[in-house]
Amino acid sequence: MKDFLSREATVAGPGYSRWLVPPAAIAVHMCIGQVYGFSVFNVPLTQGSAQWTIPQVGWIYSIALFILGLSAAFLGKWVERSGPRKTMLASALCFCGGLAISALGVRLQQLWLIYAGYGLLGGVGLGLGYISPVSTLMKWFPDRPGMATGMAIMGFGGGALIGAPLGVMLMDFFRSADSTGVAQAFLVMAGLYAVSMIFGAMLVRVPAPGWKPEGWTPPPAQNKGMITTAQVSVDRAWRTPQFWLLWIVLCMNVSAGIGILGQASKMSVDMFGVTAAVGGGFAGLLSISNMGGRFIWSSASDWLGRKRVYCIYFILGAVLYCLIPWTRDAGGKGMFLVVTALIISMYGGGFATIPAYLRDLFGTYQVGAIHGRLITAWSVAAVIGPSLVNYLSTARIDAGVPPAEAYDQTMYLMAGLLVIGLVANLLVRPVHPKHHMPAGTTGN
Repeated sequence: MKDFLSREATVAGPGYSRWLVPPAAIAVHMCIGQVYGFSVFNVPLTQGSAQWTIPQVGWIYSIALFILGLSAAFLGKWVERSGPRKTMLASALCFCGGLAISALGVRLQQLWLIYAGYGLLGGVGLGLGYISPVSTLMKWFPDRPGMATGMAIMGFGGGALIGAPLGVMLMDFFRSADSTGVAQAFLVMAGLYAVSMIFGAMLVRVPAPGWKPEGWTPPPAQNKGMITTAQVSVDRAWRTPQFWLLWIVLCMNVSAGIGILGQASKMSVDMFGVTAAVGGGFAGLLSISNMGGRFIWSSASDWLGRKRVYCIYFILGAVLYCLIPWTRDAGGKGMFLVVTALIISMYGGGFATIPAYLRDLFGTYQVGAIHGRLITAWSVAAVIGPSLVNYLSTARIDAGVPPAEAYDQTMYLMAGLLVIGLVANLLVRPVHPKHHMPAGTTGN
């Protein structure tokens, strides 16, 4: 079993198609992306005999995302050494085991068990499952790294489209006079997700050393101004200014987008007076935009270049944020939908494009570990964005500002965050050769 799980055992043999790797990656990312749909369990979890509150339950989601960032940062080097099969199986064990422990916590009405299960153990599964397929895909698709990472991370963004309705359906099926159905739903989802994630782990392979796509020639270092043929280790990469500039780039892009995504339903109700049901439908449409943007924008970065695409995210995004108050004044619900959908598509695109940007600058040698450390920016952004939207809009409403106008200043502030990201992106330059590893170091 040890040999079967080793990195060496996953080296692809002759005839293996690299197009089998995207389905393997999506099989994992669609499962762990369920975290985006965890909110469907919030209210049912408050209906048990323990009488938990929404803020108490909300910590489950927050802990899971925080641990995602930490585990990706600290376990990234282990992921590179161990290979995708062992990492994906470890992710399945942690994530699905966390769901099973959470089911026990619900049955025993012990909230700390759910924190430990879904939050801590499940969060480790999220971090491992998030970075491992991304690193492997970039090694298989050096000719189209943006498209490759977009396919996998699109799966993570779309996980809620399956996980949320599945959770609701299972709770409805198992609900009874003495049960909300949450515990049973957790157990069934653990089983279903384990099958999918194990399938992905069995299917995935890494390319043999020196492998490259047939007929493809690695581009020269100056191609598109950024792409390197050298390799940089994670311990060197995170000491470069390029790493921290990209950290700011990701943090600002995510901070702006996640604030809108988390309040989409309430914003549409406050600004246009639509019903809560319509607001929920609007939030669902933004989820589709988030998922589609991850593939479309990251694929476009393969021919536009990563730096140019991020300039589009920041310049166009800042303009669109400033237009949101105008859409309200003009009474244009359709225009509001178009503007916010574009904003969220670039939010998703930012997630999917950043691994390829890292690969361009640092090579593929330890890009998974580098990516793992960079997504700590996501953990910070998950606090900054929602806090700015929630607290500022609430404070303005409390001060007597009509709810429809309460978000105006916040939108201008979000545009300002994107300007900061734009400046950081414009300052990115190729990595100095002093950080490069010896010639001949392979990224496979």
